[in-house]
Amino acid sequence: MRIKSSKPSLVDPDMTPMIDIVFQLIAFFMIVTNFEQTQADERVKLPEDELAQPPIAPREQELYINVGFERDKQGNIIDPTPYVFSKEGAKTAQAFASELQMEARVAQTKKIDPKTMTIVIRADAETPTGIVQELIKLAQDNGFEKFALKAKAKALDQ
Repeated sequence: MRIKSSKPSLVDPDMTPMIDIVFQLIAFFMIVTNFEQTQADERVKLPEDELAQPPIAPREQELYINVGFERDKQGNIIDPTPYVFSKEGAKTAQAFASELQMEARVAQTKKIDPKTMTIVIRADAETPTGIVQELIKLAQDNGFEKFALKAKAKALDQ
């Protein structure tokens, strides 16, 4: 009797499940990604500081205020007046007071005390300090008490 020897044949694996898993992982990571940058405005060029660091613990309730200048595509300032950028458009600090009042009322409607909310001010590096102080005063007038200023971490020279 003759025994037939056969060469092992190469089996091509089915890649369909692997592709499905990859797409599921992509969708998962898109959902759990940190969306802090959604609060950012590209017109605001943050100052750099060696002491800048992320908060130790995440804040529960935050309200972002972006202060900066209208800029052209090269990043040059078009209008020297600093504006507060929001969903409603660019406003001066005084005109932004009405939005702070509205945010305080919305917080109270949601049973959140404005005193517990943190106002995160993202001010352009070239924004005069007086504008930031004015925004803090307007926020305090509306019941907000916690403030944080945003800056980029400056690379330390070795």
